Amino acid sequence: MTILRNFTALFFFIAAINLANAKPNVLLIVCDDLNTHVSTSGYPHIKTPHLDRLAKAGVTFNRAYCQYPVCGPSRASFLSGLYPESTGVLNNKVDIRNTRPGTVSLPQFMKENGYWTGGVGKIFHSARHEPGDLGWNEYHRFENDEFPFVAEARARFEAKHGSVERGKTRRKWKEKLQGMFTQTRGQQQPGYGPSGLNDAQHRDGRNARKAVEWLDKKSFGDKPFFITVGIHKPHVPFIAPQKYFDLYPRQKLQFDLSPANDWDDIPRLAMVKRFGGFGFELGKENDALRREYTQAYHACVSFVDAQIGLILDKLKSQKLWNDTIVIFTSDHGYHLGEHFMWGKVTLFEECARVPLIVRVPGVSPSGKTSQGLVETIDLFPTLAELCGLTAPAQLQGKSYVSLIRKPGGPGKPSAYTVVSRGTQLGRSIRTQRWRYAEWGEAKAAELYDLQRDPKEYNNLAKSPEHRDIVGQMKSRLAKRQAQAESAQN
Repeated sequence: MTILRNFTALFFFIAAINLANAKPNVLLIVCDDLNTHVSTSGYPHIKTPHLDRLAKAGVTFNRAYCQYPVCGPSRASFLSGLYPESTGVLNNKVDIRNTRPGTVSLPQFMKENGYWTGGVGKIFHSARHEPGDLGWNEYHRFENDEFPFVAEARARFEAKHGSVERGKTRRKWKEKLQGMFTQTRGQQQPGYGPSGLNDAQHRDGRNARKAVEWLDKKSFGDKPFFITVGIHKPHVPFIAPQKYFDLYPRQKLQFDLSPANDWDDIPRLAMVKRFGGFGFELGKENDALRREYTQAYHACVSFVDAQIGLILDKLKSQKLWNDTIVIFTSDHGYHLGEHFMWGKVTLFEECARVPLIVRVPGVSPSGKTSQGLVETIDLFPTLAELCGLTAPAQLQGKSYVSLIRKPGGPGKPSAYTVVSRGTQLGRSIRTQRWRYAEWGEAKAAELYDLQRDPKEYNNLAKSPEHRDIVGQMKSRLAKRQAQAESAQN
C-alpha cells in the first residue's frame, strides 16, 4: 500500500511538472439546456457512464450557477467573463459584438496566447456572434442528417413538383419545411421521440467525431490546443436514437410532484408560461405526458454522454489525457415539471444550477465533490490561471482554482443570476443557505431556506420572523447588481 501511495504521489508530481513547463491543452464541453439530471450530480438512475469516469478523475461541483438561464445571454456571459448587465446581452437576438465590440472572448484570448483553437457545434448562441477567424483556427457547425419523415415528405413533393434543387421548386420546398417545423415550441418535428437516425447522423454525433478527428490527426500541430465542443442536446426537440429511449422505461421514471398550491405565495413574474407549449396546465399534473417528455429528455442525456465518451477515449488513445484539462458544463438548467414549469427562463434551482466537472492533471484530486459556490462567469479566469496566462483586467468572474485543488472550501460568498420579463429584470442571489429574488419595478420578492426547503416550495419573503434575513439578502443583492453593472468598455 505504501509503494502504491508513493507511486501515485510521484505520478501527480511529474504531471504537475509537465503542466508547469508547458501550456496544458484544454477540452471544454458545453451542453445546451442540460440541467443536473446526470448521475454525477445526484441522479443515479440517469445513465451517464462516461461522465461518471470523468468525475472519478476530477472534481464535481454541486453548486455551480449560470448568470442568465437562456442560451444567448448565458454564453455571452461566460465566454466574455462579464455579467449579463455588463455584456448588454439580455436575450438571444443581441450580439455582444454589437453591444461591446472590443470585448475579448475566451477562444479569442486563447488564440492570442498561442493556442490552436477549434470550435464545433453551438458555442456562442449563433455562429455569427464569433465570426470568422477572430476566435477560431477552425470552426464547424453541423446539422442533422436528413430525418426519415423529411426524406419521405421530400420524395412525395418531388414526385409532384420536380427536384427541390431547382429555383422556384426549392423555394416552395423550403416553405413546406417551415410548415413542418411547428411541434413543441416551434422546434422541428418530432418534438420528442426516437429520431430514426444513428449516433453519427445526429449533429452532436458529427460534432464529437470532428473533435475526435482533430485529436486523431493532431490538427493543432506543435501548439497546445483549446477545443470547445458545443453539444446541442438535450435542447428541444428531445430526439435521439431508439437505443437511448430503451434505457428509460416510462413507468420506471422517478420525479417529484409539486404541491398543487405551489404558486399561491410566488410572484407571478417568477413564472414563465412555456408549460402551455408543452401541453401542461399550471397546478395540474399530467403523469402520462410528463413521462413521455422526461423519457425523451433523459434519452438525450445518455446520447450526449455516449458522444462525450468518444472524445475522452481519443484523448487517452492519443496519449493526450495527462496533458489536457477537461471541463464539462452546461449553459443553464431546465425544468422538467418542477413547480409545474417546463423549459428555462426562471430563477429556480432547476434552471439556474448547472452540472460542472473539472479534471486538471496534477492539480485536481480524483473523485472529489465540492459544495462551494461557483458561477459560470468564473470559467474564463479559472482557465487563464490554469494555463499560466494573465487574464484580461475587465473580467468580473473569479478563478476557482483553489477549489479545484481543495474541493472542501466554501467558494464564493454568493451566486448571482438574472432573467428578463419584458423590459424588466428578475434578479436573484444565492448563498450557501438562502436564495433571495426581486422581480421588476414592484420589487415582488422571494426568499427560500435552501437547507430546510431545497425544492423552494415555501416563500418566506413576507414572513415576519425572516424580516432580518430579507434585509440582509436585499442588501447583498443590491451590491451584486452594482458589481454586475460595473464593467467598463
